[in-house]
Amino acid sequence: MAENRLNRELETREQTVRKRNWIRPDTLPSPTPEPGYDFHWVRISTRGELDAMNVSLKLREGWEPVKAVDHPEIFVAGVENDRFKDNIVIGGLMLCKTPSEMVQDRNGFFQEQAVSQMRSVDHNLMRENDPRMPLFNERSTKVTFGKGT
Repeated sequence: MAENRLNRELETREQTVRKRNWIRPDTLPSPTPEPGYDFHWVRISTRGELDAMNVSLKLREGWEPVKAVDHPEIFVAGVENDRFKDNIVIGGLMLCKTPSEMVQDRNGFFQEQAVSQMRSVDHNLMRENDPRMPLFNERSTKVTFGKGT
């Protein structure tokens, strides 16, 4: 019985390798993470029209354009705008970065604004409250799975 067996050295792993499936490439590739920085794609043009207002707003917020030489892993086929020729621009979007603390501060600002608006709505609603017919201010969500009834 042992005589009919193939020698293990003749078996190769390559014969049993599975065929690799095609994967659609990302439209906007993710850059290699840098500690302490967050990345964001900023719109610089729409349908070939320059969106200078959006670009200047984002630059004033603290977003800095990322140079193409800093992230060679992102392939840029062509230059869409001469103004941003040294930066990473794909489909009218330019890759920018900012310190993570600034993103956290910005998120905190908008979270505080949302809480303030909800307090205002609650106050406005409860102002209309009448003891004879009280208003209920319940905020709860429920997610169910299964058969819909």
